[in-house]
Amino acid sequence: MRKILVIGGSKGIGKEIVNNLIQEHIVYNISRTAPKTSHNNLTHYSLDILTDDLPEIQAIDALIYCPGSINLKPISRLKLEEFRNDFEINVIGAVKAIQNYLPQLKNGNNPSITLFSTVASKLGMPFHASVAAAKSAVEGITKSLGAELAPTIRVNAIAPTVTNTDLASKLLRNDRMIENIKERHPLKKYLEPSEVADLASFLISDKAQSISGQIFELDCGIVSFKI
Repeated sequence: MRKILVIGGSKGIGKEIVNNLIQEHIVYNISRTAPKTSHNNLTHYSLDILTDDLPEIQAIDALIYCPGSINLKPISRLKLEEFRNDFEINVIGAVKAIQNYLPQLKNGNNPSITLFSTVASKLGMPFHASVAAAKSAVEGITKSLGAELAPTIRVNAIAPTVTNTDLASKLLRNDRMIENIKERHPLKKYLEPSEVADLASFLISDKAQSISGQIFELDCGIVSFKI
């Protein structure tokens, strides 16, 4: 059984990733709150990735960093502190985890790192300045580390569009908004967390051994198509 470290696996996409993996892998989860899922293959550490010391884990084959933010405001209302907070959550937390567990990953079995971006890094969207800036940094880290750590550790990122999680609940809070979101996407849908979890599970698997430095736009067509 491979050993997978998930950071932010108690809610949303992270929770689905944990549920996807625990049947066949040893999973370590780091988050402030414990997942509701209980399984013999799951070990949870309750802590804040930004402020607390990280636990010692002897062996890791893959690291998946899930924490993110959706802070949608006009630039005139975005405070500098909000930019800093979004950067801390999305970028600094990921860097801290990677630096801390790099020795274990280098000794892992088909080791890989999976990060999360957003379609807003490619598609100019109003009110997304802070999150787009932070996630664009994540994409830069993905490509830079993919080159730096090759051929030992693969590094990829997933850039989802709107996903049905608590984090995106303000975007999907009534029927009219749901229909508007669907209509904006060429595939006339938005994402479920299980779809994103399936891609994350693939990227850390042996089937993805030739994939590194890639940003996967799981976008229901919104970035690629104009229809």
